[in-house]
Amino acid sequence: MSDETNAGEAVDGLVSRLSVIDQQPLDQRALAFAQLHDELRAALDSSSSAAGSTPR
Repeated sequence: MSDETNAGEAVDGLVSRLSVIDQQPLDQRALAFAQLHDELRAALDSSSSAAGSTPR
C-alpha cells in the first residue's frame, strides 16, 4: 500500500470515529475527544521521531 492509501484510510477512520463520538451523550463526548486527541498527538509524535524531524 502507498502512503496515500494509508492516509486515506486513516482519514476515513477518523471521520467515522468523530461521527460515533458526535452521537454520544454530551457528558461522554469530552472524554472521547480527549482520548482521540491523545491518540492523534502520539501518532504525530511518533511520525516526527521516525522522520527525524524536530517540531517548529
